Amino acid sequence: MKKIVGVRFPESQRIYFYHQNNIEVKKGEAVIVETERGLQFGNVLGSQPEMKNIRSQRKIIRKATSKDIEDYKRNKIEAEQAQAVCKRFIKKRGLEMKLLSSNFTLDRKQLFFYFYADNRVDFRELAKDLAQVYKTRIELRQIGVRDKAKECGGIGPCGREICCAKFLTDFNAISINMAKNQNLSLNPNKINGVCGRLLCCLNYEENCHKNCHNKSKKREED
Repeated sequence: MKKIVGVRFPESQRIYFYHQNNIEVKKGEAVIVETERGLQFGNVLGSQPEMKNIRSQRKIIRKATSKDIEDYKRNKIEAEQAQAVCKRFIKKRGLEMKLLSSNFTLDRKQLFFYFYADNRVDFRELAKDLAQVYKTRIELRQIGVRDKAKECGGIGPCGREICCAKFLTDFNAISINMAKNQNLSLNPNKINGVCGRLLCCLNYEENCHKNCHNKSKKREED
C-alpha cells in the first residue's frame, strides 16, 4: 500500500493528498509536489489512518531544499507585486472584476490570477498586458461565490472553519428541498453560509434524515 500524506499549500486552506513516492517525510516538513499547474511548494500535515483509503496519483517529488524555500519566498513577494500591477491594468481597462490572489508556480513558468466577477469577463487584453510585463504564461481564472469563500476562508455558523476552506474539494448540488425535508426554518440567515448560498452541511444531513424518515414510516406500517 502506498503511503498517503496530506499536503497544504501556503496560499490555500485546502488539503491535497499525495503518495510519498518512497520519500520519508514528517509533519511540518516542506516538500515539492507535482500539480496540474507544475511544481509547487507545500507543507506536510502528516499521515493519518483515514488517509490510507484515499487514492492519489500525485507524487511528492522531493523534500524542499534551501534554494526551493528561497525561490518560494521570492515568488510570493513578486506575486503580491504582480497583483498590484494587475489591479492597475484592470482599472485602466475598466473591467468589472475583483482580484483576489495571485501566485507563481515554483519554476515561474506560469503566473496565476484569481478573480471574482458577477458576470463573464473578457480578459484577453488584460492577459496580454500582463504577459508583456512578466514574460511568462498568464492564466486568469474566474471563480464563483463558493470558490471565493473557499479562497478567503472564514467561520461558519457552527463556530468552526468553513468546510470548503478546510477539506471540501468538490461542491455537491444543494437544494432548498433539503432544508424543507429537515424541517428547518427557511430564513436565509439560518440556512445560508458565508458565501450566501445554501449551507453545504444540508447535504451531509440529507441521507440521515431520509433514513430516519424511512425507519419511522416502516414502524408505522408495521
